[in-house]
Order: sequence, then C-alpha cells, then structure tokens
Amino acid sequence: MAPRAYSHFVPHLNKVGTAVSGGDDTDLAARSSLSRLRTALTVFFALDGFLFAGWVVRIPAVKERTGASESDLGLALLGVSAGAVVTMVFTGRLCRRFGSRPVTVVSAVLLSLSIVLPPRAHSAPALGLVLLVFGAAYGALNVSMNSAAVDVVAALRRPVISSFHAAFSLGGMVGAGLGGLVAGGLSPTVHLLLLTGVGLLVTAVTGPVLLGRRVPAPVPVSAPGARPDAAHAPRGHGPGTRRTVLLLGVIALCTAYGEGAMADWSALHLTEDLGASPGPAAAAYSLFALAMTAGRLSGTVQLERLGQNRALVLGGLTAALGMLLGALAPTAWAALAGFAVAGLGLANIFPVAVGRAGALAGPGGVAAASTLGYGGMLLGPPAIGFLADWFSLPLALTTVALLAAAASVVAHAARHMSAEPVHRPA
Repeated sequence: MAPRAYSHFVPHLNKVGTAVSGGDDTDLAARSSLSRLRTALTVFFALDGFLFAGWVVRIPAVKERTGASESDLGLALLGVSAGAVVTMVFTGRLCRRFGSRPVTVVSAVLLSLSIVLPPRAHSAPALGLVLLVFGAAYGALNVSMNSAAVDVVAALRRPVISSFHAAFSLGGMVGAGLGGLVAGGLSPTVHLLLLTGVGLLVTAVTGPVLLGRRVPAPVPVSAPGARPDAAHAPRGHGPGTRRTVLLLGVIALCTAYGEGAMADWSALHLTEDLGASPGPAAAAYSLFALAMTAGRLSGTVQLERLGQNRALVLGGLTAALGMLLGALAPTAWAALAGFAVAGLGLANIFPVAVGRAGALAGPGGVAAASTLGYGGMLLGPPAIGFLADWFSLPLALTTVALLAAAASVVAHAARHMSAEPVHRPA
C-alpha cells in the first residue's frame, strides 16, 4: 500500500475536537458514517477473496484446456505476480492523487471484468498474458483497499485490520465452496462469467458509499469502546525501527507465500497426486479459507491470551506441521485435515506482522510489511510450479512448511527488538 495514501485523511484527524464539541448528534452522525464506510470496505475485501477463489478452483480445468505442464502453468501464473507487482508501484501514486477509495472501486470493476479472460486462453503463453491483466487488477485492488483500511483504523482508533482480512478469507471460503459445487456442472467460462456479473453488481451497490465526498470524522478517544492504540503511535524511524519493520515484512512474506500456494496448487495436488474428484479437490482451498476465517475471527482472544510474539511463533509452528501433513499425507482426507491446521496456524500472522510494523513506523511500516507480504503471496505459486516440475508437487508444497517455520524463528529472534503493543479488551 502507498505510504502517503494515509495523508489525505490526516486533516480530518485534527478535527476530533470539533466532532466532540458538536454534541451527541454530531458524534452519532460521524459514527454512523464511519460505520457505513467500514462495512462497505469490508464488502470489498470479501469480494476480492470471493473472485480470487472462484478463479483458483478452476485452475485444473484451465490447465487441462491449455495442455500446460506444471512448469508451463507456473510460468503462466507468474503473469499474476508480474502484473500485480508492476501495478503496486503505480497504485500508490494513484491513491495519493485520487484517493484510495475511488481507486478501490475502479480496481474492483477491472478485477471483475478480467476474471472471465483465463478460460478463453488456449495455450500457456496466452494464459500468461491474460493473467498479467488479472494480476494488475488484483494488485491494484489489494493496495488501494489496504490504504483505505489504514484510514478507517486511524479514524476508529481501534485495531480492526484483522476484521478486514477475515472478510477476505470468508469471501475466499464462499467462492471456493460455490466453485466446488458448480465445478461438475458449469464450464469454467460460464462460471467465471457469472462471477463477473456478481462482482459488477456488488461494486455498483457498495461503491457509492466509498465514493461519497464526505469523509467521516474520527471517533473521539473518549467514546465508549475506543482507545488510542499503539498501532497509531509510531515510536521512531531510525535504523533499528526500519530493520524491525523489514523483519516483520519477511514474516508476512513467508506466511503469505503459503496462502498463495494453497490458492493455486491445493486443488491440483488432490486431483493429480491423490486421485480426488473435482468436488473434494475444490474443497481444499475452501477448507483452508474457513480455517483462516475462524482463526482471524477469534484472533483478538488469542492475542490477549498469548501475546503477539507468542502468537506469531506458535502460529508459524502450527502452520508448518499442518502443511507437512497436507503435502505428504497418503489420502485426500488426511491432506484436507492438514490444510485446515495450516489455515489456523497462518490465520493471524499476516495481520499481526502488519499491525506491529504500523505500531513501530506508522502507515509507512504498514505499507512496507504489506508489500512484502503480498509479494510472497504472488510469487509463491510460480515458485511451487517450477519446483513441482523439477521434483514433485508434494515435495514443492513442503516449502510452505519450511517458510512457516522460518517465520516462527524470525519472530522469536525479533521478540526483543521492539516493545509489544498492549491490547486490552474493549
């Protein structure tokens, strides 16, 4: 996300006293407006997960249509990464010029339109080209959404970033589940065309809330349930802070690598290596997304009981064990169980890493950690494809466990480099 996407909201943060002095009616109006904005943004996070999952569950069918090998498919999937990375460089500038919320709406429209393109490709090179377009829209939406989410978090003065990521996971679960149900009855072209219609409809209904000219004033600190959170009180910008933010970004990268790999390769692993039918194979990512959603919805309780650093360490170890089972299990059902455990382990690592980066360096820290994290999510699938072609897909998937364990080690090593933000129950 763009570091300066936050800056357009700062003047409104200085008007907190105005909101308070305006009386209860002004305060309630600001709260209502901010609540609508948060709800609309949550819908866009869910839509992003829904559309992305709808594409990934049809990867086996698209692979069969193009006749691509694992390495050819991995190279084609690199188009998603390349398109997203290039777009991320420019999306920050667009957010600074036009605002993160309008860019979110436009990016959602482009993602909805581009998702129908992959089934129309009849060769691996053509697939790579259309995925370049799809990746550009996907990268732009993720950067602009997270930039807008930073504004909402600052206005609420509460650490609600995880709720947005939970919506993304929930959308992915629903998208993958529906994809599994229709995989045997609808062609990929028809299925993804329907997703285009859903995406455009949701954007048309929800987009006007984000495009409204009036930006709600922040919730006053004295409001019930609100508090000045450490995540919005940057502690410094020295070399030590930058080094710690970089480590947190590496943690996000290692775990997001696993999420990207699961999205693109879990169904193929069950289909080709374990002989599963299309329905159970499509359920792999759905189950993984369900576990991540459950983990993120219960994330606040986990963090309060374990502390953020212990949650990072235990989450990485849990994900590593789950992915080892998912990659090396001899049956599809055991692999599904492993994927669920991995989802629980990975659930809160990315939001916690990004949140702690923000606590240290403000929105710039959030931007740096998020960019590294999404880089891992986008670069993981093609890396898995090349490793699968050189060795085997199960062995390639064990790299997810390796990186999850590495994230746990890095989190443990960095535990004393910064004070951990304190989160008290509201």
